[in-house]
Amino acid sequence: MNRRVVITGIGVMAPGGIGTKEFWELLSDGRTATRRISLFDPAQFRSQVAAEIDFAPEEHGLTAREVRRMDRAAQLAVVAARQALEDSGIDFDRMNPHRTGVTIGSAVGATMGLEEEYRVVSDDGREWLVDHRYSVPHLYGYLVPSSFAAEVAWAVGAEGPVALVSAGCTSGIDSVGHAVELIREGSADVMVAGAADAPISPITAACFDAIKATTPRNDDPEHASRPFDDSRNGFVLGEGAAVLVLEELTAARRRGAHIRAEIAGYATRSNAFHMTGLRPDGKEMAEAIRAALDEARLDAGDVDYVNAHGSGTKQNDRHETAAFKRSLGAHAYEVPISSIKSMIGHSLGAIGSIEIAASALAIENDLVPPTANLRHPDPECDLDYIPITAREWRTETVLTVGSGFGGFQSAMVLTDPDRRDR
Repeated sequence: MNRRVVITGIGVMAPGGIGTKEFWELLSDGRTATRRISLFDPAQFRSQVAAEIDFAPEEHGLTAREVRRMDRAAQLAVVAARQALEDSGIDFDRMNPHRTGVTIGSAVGATMGLEEEYRVVSDDGREWLVDHRYSVPHLYGYLVPSSFAAEVAWAVGAEGPVALVSAGCTSGIDSVGHAVELIREGSADVMVAGAADAPISPITAACFDAIKATTPRNDDPEHASRPFDDSRNGFVLGEGAAVLVLEELTAARRRGAHIRAEIAGYATRSNAFHMTGLRPDGKEMAEAIRAALDEARLDAGDVDYVNAHGSGTKQNDRHETAAFKRSLGAHAYEVPISSIKSMIGHSLGAIGSIEIAASALAIENDLVPPTANLRHPDPECDLDYIPITAREWRTETVLTVGSGFGGFQSAMVLTDPDRRDR
């Protein structure tokens, strides 16, 4: 079955950009949303900066009961899903619910909810034997990340395939890739797919401090995220969610949908090497890129823009640069590349879906976002990483990639469906 899959709805909850319009304006302007952590007192930590969302759930239509029941990440996912449905224009009341599914990605699940409830039941860690009677009644939903996918399914009325994908920092790409395959194989007609993570909590800060993965540039939070810059010294933790409505192309055209982009290829690989380490040659990411391009029936030279993982760690940025050279050949030196993590931080499992949304918007607007804060490029990262300012650029095909702890390497190719028709 050769069913083509397109994006017809986008919902984004990102630092500095709540909603698709505000999100794209932030990226287009090259503004940063990184700042000193305000969700808790970070004074004791090595890294005290993050990219937070100014999010009041009640202002986005969530009831007091929903806020009580759901972790912050689940709240972001549900709000983004509602945005995506509205953007798609689909009348879900007329859809067959058994042919509508949901896939949501998350790297760390209900981190904030679990940490807060442990603090309560243990009396801030003073009690070894905790008293469960002090916890929220929906604690089980925090323990099981699949509750995120269930919440979105309830919100949209989906009774088809529903799943939670957790593959570290590639979760947001992999959840959308899984949804695409379900439509292609005929298991669903419409998928609501994306990812959410809200990890800005003391336990997360402590974990990344221990391995020195996050930046200690606390004196300049606005410019702390510096992918591909010679002065970079770690990533900036973020939070967020993005949810997409995916449909089969013919059906979307038949109903007159506004098609944002086609997802033409997807692949994932593992380096089977190290939990956090990366081989410098970028072989596994390069293989994922080649496989995704092959599935899309496109050549390296067809790629107009690369949305990089670009976390801002020296190991990742050099690994990724090598992967681009290995997979794209001479074209790697010609194609513009950028990392939006320079503006909205690294929201772990959520970022892949947020970057897919940015890639689709780049195609729609013929504009590629910049790598903010890139003023002194690392000589080993010698590709065109679009410093500081967005670039008007004819963009019909975008490659977006992700790299995650555990050795996960994923790639996705988005195109203008009219180009593929030609």
